Amino acid sequence: MEDKPTGVALWRQVADGIERGIADGTHRSGEKLPGETEIAETYRVNRHTVRRALASLAERGFVRAERGSGTYVEAPKLTYPLRARTRFSEIVGAGGREPDGKMIEAATEPATRELAKQLGVKTGAPLVRIEALRFADKTPICIGTTWFPADRFADAAAVYQRLNSTTKLLAHYDIRDYQRLSTRITAAIVNAADAARLELALGRPILIVDSVDTDMKGTPLKVSRSRFVAERVEFVVENG
Repeated sequence: MEDKPTGVALWRQVADGIERGIADGTHRSGEKLPGETEIAETYRVNRHTVRRALASLAERGFVRAERGSGTYVEAPKLTYPLRARTRFSEIVGAGGREPDGKMIEAATEPATRELAKQLGVKTGAPLVRIEALRFADKTPICIGTTWFPADRFADAAAVYQRLNSTTKLLAHYDIRDYQRLSTRITAAIVNAADAARLELALGRPILIVDSVDTDMKGTPLKVSRSRFVAERVEFVVENG
């Protein structure tokens, strides 16, 4: 099938049509779009035009392509408050979406000078590092790397693997509440490893959140570096 030229590029017409379908609910959040062949037949264009239209929509955060599966409508951005008490599962649940996650890997490693300073331990002291991927309605939202002092949380990896929650992990150690001491946000381009796990195209932006959490007495508990998909979240800084 050959595309016929018009005043508006055909790929743009296809992209606009799909975007309208997302806006009016024809294509619902999280749903899989029809295949390239079906879209091509609907708009009477070739598959190359469809691919360009989908690529444009993906770049603008309307859809995401999952390798070997298809193209899915992206959910609206998750409103993510940053405050003294920040809990991923509570934030996702409050937004009417289903939180989930899984541990990617864990290891024990020596504290760098910076981590030692943040956690109040000696440089080289053992830390438990946990890498976890977090979801909202099965859509990857962020990958977090968290370090815990091993002398206090020696089996943190095993506990996290079982409970799948940092809040529940800390409760396991009789820490019923904790607070955010500091938050720093920077922007970056996703690397290859995170892109694959976040189902994100290479070259897309991420927001890096570096944070330190303490118990209610001010003793450092953990340091985290979370990489959020910029197109899937909007941070709201709340005072107090």
